[in-house]
Amino acid sequence: MAAFDKVKIVVVGDSGVGKTSLVHLVCHNEPSNIPSATIGCSVEVKLHEYHAALPSEKTYFLELWDIGGSSSHRSSRSIFYNSVNGIILVHDLTNRKSQQNLRKWLAEVLDKDTIEVANGYDQFDSELFAGNQTPILLIGTKADLAQSLREVNKSRASSLAEECRAEEVSLDCMQVKYLAPGSTNAVKLTKFFDKVIERRYGGSQGHNSPSQDRRRFWKNSHVD
Repeated sequence: MAAFDKVKIVVVGDSGVGKTSLVHLVCHNEPSNIPSATIGCSVEVKLHEYHAALPSEKTYFLELWDIGGSSSHRSSRSIFYNSVNGIILVHDLTNRKSQQNLRKWLAEVLDKDTIEVANGYDQFDSELFAGNQTPILLIGTKADLAQSLREVNKSRASSLAEECRAEEVSLDCMQVKYLAPGSTNAVKLTKFFDKVIERRYGGSQGHNSPSQDRRRFWKNSHVD
């Protein structure tokens, strides 16, 4: 098998939000038959075509590190956060607490001690993440169960997405249609993966942006 450059993406969120099912769907394009609780960390690999159908197309290995969400393992999870190139924050659309906790997960991955307790409530200093360069994607699961709750919870997740300059995806991990080729979700996921690769290799390998590639391809294909 050819050797491919790789990037490391951690998938984090509360226990039970569906991280393992999500990773299986993304990597295998099929729902997981027997999703189980992750103890420690589980790693799946996906081949990704960077700049697909463009002259600069190149295949990369995406390592998706599914991090166990149990609070009892918090002190030992730091070993999985070395050399992270991208972060997927996962929450359950029917569980508001799992959305609130995404800020804690972000702080944990980036090794930022930004959570303080004041008057019984968690306070998150979002300004300390203003300089973060690691690409982030927010994914809400169990969309099939959240139709009536989505509008209620959307504003909270959207607020975090704006703070992180991240895209949002809502899906049901048990239905392939949510990541069908050409769908809005699939496009957002592809752009996120491309961004992770550009952040990791763009400076050293001189990748052009997709728009630059398209302009160059169009120009070269129209030379008389």
